[in-house]
Amino acid sequence: MAHRYHNSFDPACKAPFGAVEAEQKIEIRLYLPAGQSWEDPLLHIYEADKWHQPAATVGLQQQADAADGTVCLGGSFSLPLAGLYFYCFELTLNGSRCRILRGEGGEGFPGEHGGLWQITVCRKGFATPDRFKGGVMYQIFPDRFSSSGKMHPVPAGRELHARWGETPKFLPDMDGEYRPNDFFGGDLKGIRDKLGYLESLGVTTIYLNPIFEAHSNHRYNTADYRKIDPMLGTEQDFADLCAEAARRGILIILDGVFSHTGSDSIYFNREGRYDSIGAWQSKESPYYSWFNFKNYPEEYESWWGFKTLPEVKETDPGYLEFICGRDGVLHKWLELGAAGWRLDVADELPDEFLDQLRRSVKAKDPEALVLGEVWEDASCKEAYGQRRRYLQGDQLDSVMNYPFRDAILDFVANHDSRSFLLRILEVVDHYPKCVCDVLMNFLSTHDVERALTRMVGEPANGRDRGWQGANLRLSPQQYRRGVEMLRIAALLQYTLPGLPCLYYGDEAGLYGYRDPFNRGCYPWGKEDMDLVNFFRRLGQFRRGNDVFAKGEFIPLSGSACCRYLRREGQKAVLVAVNADQQPCRVVLPQGFVPAEESFSAGQWQPETHTLGGCSGVILCGSLTKDPEERFVGGSF
Repeated sequence: MAHRYHNSFDPACKAPFGAVEAEQKIEIRLYLPAGQSWEDPLLHIYEADKWHQPAATVGLQQQADAADGTVCLGGSFSLPLAGLYFYCFELTLNGSRCRILRGEGGEGFPGEHGGLWQITVCRKGFATPDRFKGGVMYQIFPDRFSSSGKMHPVPAGRELHARWGETPKFLPDMDGEYRPNDFFGGDLKGIRDKLGYLESLGVTTIYLNPIFEAHSNHRYNTADYRKIDPMLGTEQDFADLCAEAARRGILIILDGVFSHTGSDSIYFNREGRYDSIGAWQSKESPYYSWFNFKNYPEEYESWWGFKTLPEVKETDPGYLEFICGRDGVLHKWLELGAAGWRLDVADELPDEFLDQLRRSVKAKDPEALVLGEVWEDASCKEAYGQRRRYLQGDQLDSVMNYPFRDAILDFVANHDSRSFLLRILEVVDHYPKCVCDVLMNFLSTHDVERALTRMVGEPANGRDRGWQGANLRLSPQQYRRGVEMLRIAALLQYTLPGLPCLYYGDEAGLYGYRDPFNRGCYPWGKEDMDLVNFFRRLGQFRRGNDVFAKGEFIPLSGSACCRYLRREGQKAVLVAVNADQQPCRVVLPQGFVPAEESFSAGQWQPETHTLGGCSGVILCGSLTKDPEERFVGGSF
């Protein structure tokens, strides 16, 4: 059998697969090898972090044995409230009382030193916005994507580059401080001018890094939440961008930076730029209660110790009303055309704030997206000594999917299909299905190395900006190899559950280490057009196959290449990727009937079903039966 004892990745052991809604019936089965004696089998269910006694215990009954004599013990139950739960088994086996615990690959085994299996339970009726599903997201760092050529005012303290495409400033100023105050002049009208280009890539959602007034080029040090940064344009420019994007079927989500402001802001005003009285200037300021002062005014809590980023008290009634109220920041920009929010450092936002934010956003627009920055498994994350409940239906719709990014890039580098599929299954098993459908799946962002550098560049290993700047360039050989790897990585990114997010310029061949080198200008007129056209075809292919919107993910085992299916009813696509340099043959799973439609990255010979080295293929077709070679963990 594919399973021994238990594995939550196997629908024969746990149904339904993955997270469930409150009150939904769950069936659990335990399989015992033939010839073993057993008594009093129990299923113990624990609430997260309450390990002293089970929240519930279910007795298991013997069900029909398998053809090989394996004994099947089963039971069913439901959990009345949303939350995070874990389970294991206990029984007398061959005369000794023991537990069946979770081991490597999700496989169960008798012992006392394994783990527990997880069940995520979300609120009954929890749903995420359908209009985002099946599309393609595109992330834009506004200063570096496209300039309309319009001359905008340059506030004091900022530097404007003479030429588009120069290397961003990365060396310290004369006083030894590094300041991200250099700008290239990308603006909202420039983005609007390129909507046709984005449409050709199959883009349906644009995620904009911060656009509100702020005096660093990254704009994560917000100066005024209610104003567009003057170098980006005007409020009308934003409304026009949203309207034109909507006409092309493109939604726009904004970056909400709500855990801190800038010290150089109307709220704090340490630098004295604004006429208003900031919290740093007077305890009588209307913003004073937003901040945590230790020794007024010089000592205050700041984000990760950066004094230019004073932390706010998100649960302060005045701040909550300012952000989430009827006339607050969230509603203002939704009214002007935004379709949702990406929340910066969501794991640093308290539950009370996230609860209120979701209620506010959904009251204004039930189809708006609330997406959080969480770097780990968001279903069971602990932050600041507290177990978080992001994905249980009252806070986030979904998250940035760093686990998928790491899994994809590691697979392309080391070719380990089993490890890759296990990492994907872990997320798909832990997250509600509606969350998986809108996961933000990326290979690069403004916070990490660009994918090309990550795959073929010398690892930075924490080296400073000076070293990164001196080692920025890839050789022609490195670049060619990187593009080869990027193509198959993108094929995985575009076909796994969720929403692929293309970081601006990756499709044109941009590379670079971390900030600021991953934030270079889009190379208009100097693009790698072969690569651009590859992403065009991939994006349009994805848009033309609705199985990617909500289709089931079925991993397959026992092949030289990595294979999985996406299925919606009988409609299915088979994805096969060969990350090795040696060719391999693609074995079609039982029940899969291919159609003529396909998409390949690299060398694909349809007559012999052969993939060349570092190649991949998507085959459209139908699935007439469940494939017996479904991968469920354990041995591959």
